[in-house]
Amino acid sequence: MPNHKSAEKRERQNHKRREINRSNRSRLRTGIKKLRAALASGDQSTVGALLPETVSLIDKAVQKGTLHRNAAARHKSRLTLRVNEAAQK
Repeated sequence: MPNHKSAEKRERQNHKRREINRSNRSRLRTGIKKLRAALASGDQSTVGALLPETVSLIDKAVQKGTLHRNAAARHKSRLTLRVNEAAQK
């Protein structure tokens, strides 16, 4: 429990920020899972539509500070490679 007014405010800010970060992270993870599920099912039309949406979600997560930019680049690269491999089959 905070003992100072500034510590109480910091606790309120941390709580609000944590909720925002959880929401953004959840949205990101859901988008990635949808794309991976579409890749596993082999549905090319869904995969083609989901890739730009997922990349957008990843970029937004970086802008909001939820995801590191190098991690985002890694995710985008790997997902794009998998989509391209699936398209060639």
